[in-house]
Amino acid sequence: MVNLQSANTATPADLGYRMPAEWEPHEATWLSWPHNASDWPRKFAAIPWVYAEMVRKISPGEIVCILVRHQAEENSARQILKCAGCNLKKIRFIMHPTNRSWMRDSGPIFVRRTPNSELRTPNSETAIVHFHFNGWARYRNWRKDTQVPETAARILRMKLFHAECHGRPFVLEGGGIEMNGRGTLLLTEQCYLDQKIQVRNPGLGKTEIEMTLKNYLGVRNVFWLAKGPVGDDTHGHIDDICRFVNPGTLVLVREKNSKDANYRPLAENRERIRDLRLEDSGQPEVVELPMPSPLYFDGQRLPASYANFYIGNAAVIVPTFNDPNDRVALGILGELFKDRPVVGIHAVDLVLGRGTLHCLTQQQPAQG
Repeated sequence: MVNLQSANTATPADLGYRMPAEWEPHEATWLSWPHNASDWPRKFAAIPWVYAEMVRKISPGEIVCILVRHQAEENSARQILKCAGCNLKKIRFIMHPTNRSWMRDSGPIFVRRTPNSELRTPNSETAIVHFHFNGWARYRNWRKDTQVPETAARILRMKLFHAECHGRPFVLEGGGIEMNGRGTLLLTEQCYLDQKIQVRNPGLGKTEIEMTLKNYLGVRNVFWLAKGPVGDDTHGHIDDICRFVNPGTLVLVREKNSKDANYRPLAENRERIRDLRLEDSGQPEVVELPMPSPLYFDGQRLPASYANFYIGNAAVIVPTFNDPNDRVALGILGELFKDRPVVGIHAVDLVLGRGTLHCLTQQQPAQG
């Protein structure tokens, strides 16, 4: 019988767990096969093929676990992936009902601990934290998605920690946090402190949120930026604006056009980042990442951002937007990631869903 314990007496941090950085070795990448056409109106037919290209680039370095709702959906996914040249032996299909496909936010968030004599943990171990996804406090179709971490814990035979604060379930999305794997975590005030719009945890302030993050993710140092880009329906996810590329270096998006709606909020983030000190009190190196030109669909601004890249074992995949800054962003990231290739994935259709590559993926750390 698998132990799906709710760790009320001891938090993951108490037991020596931490969330690894994304560039640390993976066992697998988790995806959820797309099926909700309302996320990509009039463009849905292209989306499974974008997934196939993502899988083709990720799977040479790790297993890809894909949630499907039923056998017919698995059969369709297999056919598309095969046509795209993916190695089906590197893909594991998991039957699970889902509402939508944004695995970064609704999927399992993995934490790991290594052998520690003081904590009497002789072996390495991976566990899952359930942060009780609720549709970004915006959409009604989320109750199937919020069960994904429990299914993952059962299939993988891992402990499951239910995140709580003051005895209530604590809500957090993976796209709303960014960390360097050494103890520093970034997030935005817009996403988690706003008490009027898309309120995840009513009544909780900075102190309670920071303590909960430290308890469940094993971080020691929490830093707040201001806002995310215009068009982001998550109300300020960090993974569209600021990302660590190694323990001491981060990329921060910048809009140089002073007339653009993103200019002021992104400039405020640049001002704030000057005060960031890492867990060792050192100041990080900050590398500017450009923004593509504004992208619209049916009159609506979309949250196109090169910061929404995903770091796999075999490659870093970066969203591209048929924009002159595509090659600039790929060049910057290529200089920062020397140990794996940096490749672009066409995301003009994908971003209609208000997210791209990072939003759709969730990494499972390697066992060793």
